[in-house]
Amino acid sequence: MPPTFIQTPRGYIAINRGGKAELKWNTNFVPTWHARYSAAQRFVDSEVLRLSESYTPLRTGMLIKSSILGTDVGSGKVKWIAPYAKRQYYRAGKIGSETGPLRGPKWFARMKAVYGHQIIEGAKKLAGGKK
Repeated sequence: MPPTFIQTPRGYIAINRGGKAELKWNTNFVPTWHARYSAAQRFVDSEVLRLSESYTPLRTGMLIKSSILGTDVGSGKVKWIAPYAKRQYYRAGKIGSETGPLRGPKWFARMKAVYGHQIIEGAKKLAGGKK
């Protein structure tokens, strides 16, 4: 390889025999990183669903099931699609019930406050990022 000025995972700039700078792309960069980022996004979505479950209000279980049905894991959008989900999320009320001490309004925000850092660290690990 000729002397390089700049080298990154996406490619490098080198000086050719004529003294001109050439940009050489790493053809494996996009497929490799796309796979890593996709795995990280699937991890984040599935962890949000899993960890939010114990915070989500529970009467019949339909609100929790609506999140599983409404989410395409890996899309980056986790949705609770029950018609009453928004009302339940923003309602004023106490946290905790006979079905669980964490259940109540704003379940995603409360779950994220507890587990957000853990989810981010797991995604970084899967994506190959720095710790």
